[in-house]
Amino acid sequence: YEGAEPVRGFVVSTGMAGTPTVTGTFHIYLKARTQTMTGGSPALGTYYSLDNVEWGQYFYADYGFHGTYWHNNVGHAMSHGCINMTNADAKWLFDWAGPEWDGETIWFSANRRNPGTLVIVHE
Repeated sequence: YEGAEPVRGFVVSTGMAGTPTVTGTFHIYLKARTQTMTGGSPALGTYYSLDNVEWGQYFYADYGFHGTYWHNNVGHAMSHGCINMTNADAKWLFDWAGPEWDGETIWFSANRRNPGTLVIVHE
């Protein structure tokens, strides 16, 4: 939304039953153009390590929006809590939402002059 006007909508994949996506009101506080994502538990069979995850935008702890290349099942719960998007949709959101990335910094943080966009996550 820009004010009360919807700008764009996306079909996404949210967290699975055992790893739900956090709900609430947040702001994007950190962006990463590309990164390696690891997590889960080897003992529980939930470990993952994914190279070159693009267009990451974090809004609460380790929860964020990002592109996905390892599944084409958007619209179904697939993640460990993040909001998975197609790479094209994640790039659009990355470019549109604040903080505006400087094009260089690997881990780019929001600040007073360049605030993060409001994020409302609900069921």
